[in-house]
Amino acid sequence: MTMPAGAAPGRESLPWPPAPHPARTFRGARWVQTIARTVHIAAMGTVLGGVAFEVPERALVTAISFTIASGLLLFGINLWKSGTYLYQGHGVAVLLKLALLGTGLLFPAARFECYLAATAVASIGSHMPKTWRHWSFLDHRVIE
Repeated sequence: MTMPAGAAPGRESLPWPPAPHPARTFRGARWVQTIARTVHIAAMGTVLGGVAFEVPERALVTAISFTIASGLLLFGINLWKSGTYLYQGHGVAVLLKLALLGTGLLFPAARFECYLAATAVASIGSHMPKTWRHWSFLDHRVIE
C-alpha cells in the first residue's frame, strides 16, 4: 500500500485518514456549539468559584451537572466531526484538561489549583492559532 503524501512514516498499514475527510458537520452545528460552550464556561466558572470559596459540593451539583453535560456534548460533536480531533492540538488540550480535572478529584487538597490549571489549558487550547489547534501529533502536519 502506498503512503499518501504527508502521512507519517511507519503507518503504511493503517487506512489514512482514520476519520472522515473533510470533517462532517450538521445544520446548526455552529449555534449548538456556541450555546454549549457558553453553558460550559458559565457552569465551570461557577464550579471553580465554588471550589475557591469552599462552597459545599451539594450546592454545586447543578453547576457540575451542566459542566459535565455541556462538556460531553462539545467533546462528542468534535469527535463526531472527525476522529483526528483526538490527536490534534485542540483535542490534546481537552485530554490534558480532563487529566487535570481527574487529578483534582483524586487530590482534593489540590483541587482548586488543578481546576484553575484546567481552565487555563482550555482557554489557551481554544484561542491558540489555527495551525496549532489543527496540528496533528501523528502526522506532524496541520490537518483541517
